[in-house]
Amino acid sequence: MISISEILNFQTILICFLGTFIGIVIGALPGLTPTMGVALFLPFTFTMETIPAFALLLGIYVGGTYGGSISAILIRTPGTPSSAATLLDGNPLAMQGRASEALSIAAIASFAGGIISCVLLMLLAERIARVALSFGPAEYCAVGLFGLSVVASFCSKNLAKGLFSVCFGLFLSCIGMDNLTGFDRFSYGSPNALAGVQTVAALIGLFAFVEVFSKAKTIMRKQEREMMKTTNQIVSIKVVWKNALNMLRSSLIGTFIGIVPATGGGTASWLAYSEARRASKRPEDFGKGAYEGVFAAEASNNAVTGGAMVPLLTLGIPGDTITAVLLGALMVQGLAPGPLLFSEHPEVIQGIYVALIICNIFMLIIGLLGTPLFAQIIKIPNSILMPCVLMLCFVGTYAIGNKIFDVRVALALGVIGFIFGEFEIPVPPALLGLILGQTVESNMRRALMLSNGDWLFFLQKPISAVFIALSVLSIAFTLIRDIRQGGKTPAAESENQEKE
Repeated sequence: MISISEILNFQTILICFLGTFIGIVIGALPGLTPTMGVALFLPFTFTMETIPAFALLLGIYVGGTYGGSISAILIRTPGTPSSAATLLDGNPLAMQGRASEALSIAAIASFAGGIISCVLLMLLAERIARVALSFGPAEYCAVGLFGLSVVASFCSKNLAKGLFSVCFGLFLSCIGMDNLTGFDRFSYGSPNALAGVQTVAALIGLFAFVEVFSKAKTIMRKQEREMMKTTNQIVSIKVVWKNALNMLRSSLIGTFIGIVPATGGGTASWLAYSEARRASKRPEDFGKGAYEGVFAAEASNNAVTGGAMVPLLTLGIPGDTITAVLLGALMVQGLAPGPLLFSEHPEVIQGIYVALIICNIFMLIIGLLGTPLFAQIIKIPNSILMPCVLMLCFVGTYAIGNKIFDVRVALALGVIGFIFGEFEIPVPPALLGLILGQTVESNMRRALMLSNGDWLFFLQKPISAVFIALSVLSIAFTLIRDIRQGGKTPAAESENQEKE
């Protein structure tokens, strides 16, 4: 058994720092996802020892997941799909001159989510993995439906517009080659469309390009805002303590979603955000700069990092696209993930645990120390900032697959998103529909094939039945509460304020 002191050497700690810093930079740049970062740096690990190699890759994973919140908060442009929910309250806080508070909340919540998921990984990895193995098509479909029920949280006051938006996202998820039959759908003869609409391209189009178009409209009307005044005050300990339960709940959601293969941080952040709003005493504040929203979104998406490692290490099944790359890294090192890895190479398992914890600590340090510097971005005039954002959007979108087609898709969705804003149609449900659409559709069809078309099959599976019941209760609870309150939803109020 290797000792912790042998793992905690200067080389490993330095590599953890470098990996985390590189990850934060990659995550903060729109289009450059943590998956891309881990894949790009994978070749550098071929000649490294196992623990330092994973220290570098895990640092990029952890830092990249947090880094997406920086651009989401400051310029309303999510750096990663998992940070899309963060902008709903993070950006309004920044617009109120509280960018430093929002950024510090993101760093603290991300640290809490990462550490909690690490602890669960160390204590319960093998047991939890067995539960994840019981998931079949019906269970995956039910989890996806539960995720789609979040739409009610954003648009219960105008459910028709919200349903239109999510249906548009579901349509986007249908474009491309059918996963089950191999037939192409809605590609209209374009070979590039066979791969479908890339989530990152849609993210940049529906949020980044829309923000650029909206700011351009403001500049053309000569309504350029004055230099934004912001303080360097970070969030108080009192606020952090008040949100301790929120972070714990969101971290557990993120860890669970991370354990279930093929879900990811995007699903986790939306679910945690919805649950935070449901549990809040002031749900009407969400979308206008609620601390709880940022705490929930960031704690959950960073908790996915530890959760996704559970099926990877115990079963050899990647929890998301990033751990799929990490699976390749294990094989390059001559290691086979699974139960034997724990007994034959305990030093590797311990090294991964320690590296994850160190990377999360460095993420917190870099995040808090860099907060005053990051916050200065918001002071840059739109006439200078937006062209820079536009350039990053083009570069990031093209970098997804080195195809101009993805750039065209992002531009087209940017125009559609801008039109949505003009008609007060919420954009987040469209992204949610795209992220979860393929999961729901493909697994629903697989489940119906297994049951010979029997729809009761979904209710006969205990886990599936529970999630379907939770979906119904989630929608009903949100609608009943909002009808009683008689107020506008946070998303609608936020968008109306921006239009004004």
